[in-house]
Amino acid sequence: MKQYYGMSRRGNLDEALQGLYQPQFIMLFSNKDQFEDHVEALEKRFPGVPSIGCIGMSYRQGVAESGVGVVAFHDGVAAAANVLEQVSTMPVKYIQRLEQDVRAVGGSERDTVCIDFCAGNDACVLTTIYTVLRKHGISLMGGTGDQGRVSANGRIYEDAVAYGVIRNQHGRVKTYKENIYHQLGDYRFVASGTDRANYVLGALNGKSAKQVYKDILHVTDEEILTRTFQNPFGKLNGDDTCIISIKEVQGSSLACFRQVNDSDVLLMLELGDYRAIVQDTIRQICADFPRRSAIFSVNCLFRYKLFSEQGYMQDYLRDMSALGNHAGFVGYGEHYNNRFVNQSMTCVVFE
Repeated sequence: MKQYYGMSRRGNLDEALQGLYQPQFIMLFSNKDQFEDHVEALEKRFPGVPSIGCIGMSYRQGVAESGVGVVAFHDGVAAAANVLEQVSTMPVKYIQRLEQDVRAVGGSERDTVCIDFCAGNDACVLTTIYTVLRKHGISLMGGTGDQGRVSANGRIYEDAVAYGVIRNQHGRVKTYKENIYHQLGDYRFVASGTDRANYVLGALNGKSAKQVYKDILHVTDEEILTRTFQNPFGKLNGDDTCIISIKEVQGSSLACFRQVNDSDVLLMLELGDYRAIVQDTIRQICADFPRRSAIFSVNCLFRYKLFSEQGYMQDYLRDMSALGNHAGFVGYGEHYNNRFVNQSMTCVVFE
């Protein structure tokens, strides 16, 4: 299989599609003002080709912060695309769509992946989707788009998750998740006073969540939102740690970018040697896949901001391009199987 990437910072879809012929699956990354026009035009250009889309920034050798980007697979994939609707209340109502698409693509753990773009309620959505994928051993990666809208097959949806089931007809696939943080000290907290609907964390070990964070890191209220780049929380999930970014201060509480529940066990994290960690990821991918057709990734908006502030973003894209054809988009949350994480990178590698 082969991967195509095209973009136009002017938002010219024809320019972004130059050189794309006979795609078998398409992903669209647009801006909020042109999203509807781009979705409609893409379907007219390639009618019937499975496609999903969202509002967000795309990248390959550089990041297209505005305009439009397109990633497409061709020459050796079978794919289906669709949506689960009502994700805020009842995504399971539409689960038969995914079951039918998995059967139609006919893939397996070895050669098939699900890529999704979500408009909200990510944790519930991933749990729902994974009830189907787990039975077939199929991995999932994806992320959250902006503005609460996604597209599938030429239509725009709110309160939905768009997904593509993609089978590599000429080799294996495998998903990866990269975490550039590790535990700070021996801090360990039990969450309480949470508001699940609004992702609010009220207390840690019975004390104000805001005050605990300030006391450990010696920061002011105003510094909390930028300090989360270096020191997010981590939620224990089996032998893994899911990163939780701080969104804003609400009184004595902290609003986060993913759900925290009462009795969740949280850690304080600190930024590691991200350059070395990226090189470790690249070495692992090379060991697993001596021959690579494509790499598609989702990088968190906060990673993008951190890497940009540190002058590393361009070096990062150059390092990843050493793997081969690498492209992706900047998400507002990252998906890895049934896990919703922040400040991470997830990717799928095609043999």
